[in-house]
Amino acid sequence: MRITAKAKQETRLKLLSCAHKLFLKKGFEATTTRDVVAAAGIATGTLFNYFASKEALAMTLLADALEQGREAWDERRPQASTLDETLFALIAALLRSLAPHRSYVGDVMATAMSPFTRDAVSHEGDAFRVDHLAIVRELLLESRPALAAGPGPSFVSMHLYWTLFLGVLAFWSSDDSPQQQDSLAVLDQSLKLFATSLQGDGATDGQP
Repeated sequence: MRITAKAKQETRLKLLSCAHKLFLKKGFEATTTRDVVAAAGIATGTLFNYFASKEALAMTLLADALEQGREAWDERRPQASTLDETLFALIAALLRSLAPHRSYVGDVMATAMSPFTRDAVSHEGDAFRVDHLAIVRELLLESRPALAAGPGPSFVSMHLYWTLFLGVLAFWSSDDSPQQQDSLAVLDQSLKLFATSLQGDGATDGQP
């Protein structure tokens, strides 16, 4: 029997929902693909028709949440703000969108978006990195006319930003301060330092 597009979408959403519940209950590392398909009530091999791996499944959950956060930021984007204020609002919106997944964000990111891995472990993770850096690059060009007139943000600046972003995300994922206020303080100071570091940036543009 031919499976309809609607049925495929329902199965995909069911896999995502079951995976999220299991990651919250058992943790990312302890949850297996067999656990997910059993909870979803589907055949063992069916999961791989939708997701290449457990990491891809988890990163899809996070990528969907991050996209919602980006859209929320875009709708409420402040005008005439400084670069560090704009980036703070963007990242804060992303963190809020990731809040339902915070207990397993660290484990997923360590696998799918590790800075120690040169090749992408997860297509979803790499796609988010590329898209996010494209947004940040546009913000840099808008806030720094000298960069827009030259070759653009340097490879070093973009790499520095991505390292900063992953560091804040790692800190936030295990921050037990009330409403993760310590993470916001770290984010605020980190972005101010990053904005200051851009002075005189005129090296060849690139990507980390």
